[in-house]
Amino acid sequence: MVSGPALVMSDSVVRRTDRFTLAPVITSVHTLVYADDAEAARAFFRDILGWPHVDEGGGWLIFKTGPSELGVHPSMQGDWSATQHHEVTLMCDDVEATVADLKAKGVEFSQDVTDDDFGLTAMMQVPGAGDMMLYQPKHTTAYDL
Repeated sequence: MVSGPALVMSDSVVRRTDRFTLAPVITSVHTLVYADDAEAARAFFRDILGWPHVDEGGGWLIFKTGPSELGVHPSMQGDWSATQHHEVTLMCDDVEATVADLKAKGVEFSQDVTDDDFGLTAMMQVPGAGDMMLYQPKHTTAYDL
């Protein structure tokens, strides 16, 4: 069920013309980060990024991550290929300012900001969990539909 004059449909592309809500079938995306040091990774999301969370007991934290979107990339295209996998990236509006803020909090980066086709990216190190991409998208975003 769609409420309001929200959608313009064209070739199965939905474009937002106004805020809308859909009756929940899938209510959210639950992202998993597997970490060799789960406690350190949880502390990073809690203390450095400041994400709200619930504690399910014994320090098992589940974080509110905010709006999300999902992109599907081909595993093979032309002479490029990758194995099937899933990846977590964090989006921001100003990657340079976000990187500077995170560095001031002690976050280390394995790759400084680079200009990729889809956005400006940097690779930050999540303690106990390895690298995670931070990026400022160049593409039209879907998380606010």
